[in-house]
Amino acid sequence: MVKKMIFGLSLAVLGLGAALAQQPAIKRTLLNKTDFPDGHTIVQALAEVPAGGAAGRHTHPGVETAYILEGEAELIVEGQPDRHLKPGDSFQIPAGVVHDAKVHGDKGLKVLGVYVVDKTKPLASPAP
Repeated sequence: MVKKMIFGLSLAVLGLGAALAQQPAIKRTLLNKTDFPDGHTIVQALAEVPAGGAAGRHTHPGVETAYILEGEAELIVEGQPDRHLKPGDSFQIPAGVVHDAKVHGDKGLKVLGVYVVDKTKPLASPAP
């Protein structure tokens, strides 16, 4: 099951990478994966987005909760007003909601994310 989750995370990274071919490279590090009852998995990951970069419009099949460690960003969540995030801020994204984060300023963004997802679905999917 660990191989399936890593494969799914790799596909999500590749899919988002293809959608963002002109964006600076985003570094994603899988920190922890915990199987959860009823077919779910909790994934903890670190994302590093360089200055001038963006995560790209995407969704997750489960809830995302995250904490900004370094840098600043504009969080764009479909159906909500944009939010300016800085170190120490946290946010939550409901399952299936299209969102993006665009780095603000000349420093890269480092964010710790936790995702609760269905084991049978990829961690993230690009959005139109």
